[in-house]
Amino acid sequence: MKTMVKHGDRIARQGELRLGCSAVLLDSTRSKVLLTCRSDNGMWCLPGGRVDPGESVSESITREVLEETGLSVRVVHITGVYSDPNLLVIYPDGKKVHMVVLNFLVEVISGKIKKSDETTDIQFFPVETALQMDLFHNHTKHLQDALSGKETTFIG
Repeated sequence: MKTMVKHGDRIARQGELRLGCSAVLLDSTRSKVLLTCRSDNGMWCLPGGRVDPGESVSESITREVLEETGLSVRVVHITGVYSDPNLLVIYPDGKKVHMVVLNFLVEVISGKIKKSDETTDIQFFPVETALQMDLFHNHTKHLQDALSGKETTFIG
């Protein structure tokens, strides 16, 4: 079984609440965004993952980006908080999860891009191309909000 996303009226009630994070990493021209291809379902997404007990959300996103891409990053600012009650993530082990996701704009400190157990590919895509892709778990919305130029945090 692959990681799947199901939609339905308040379907997230069926899941366990989990805190996650995602990262928008733009190239130096701000015209391309880094996406990873998930090894569990083949979908492209923003780097990110679950917040582990005992770590801050900024520690979590920097750890997740490093694990998935080989890049050390720093948080620039939070761009959105997402908790769609009509979306349920179902993992290969059958676990059902209602995700609350914090999205961050990040920038590279150091490192070289390299794949991990969680990624089959990592690429910078033109932003316009990425916005047209079928990205995992509402990541298109995360990207749109991060690129809006607004200094406010989106809540959805």
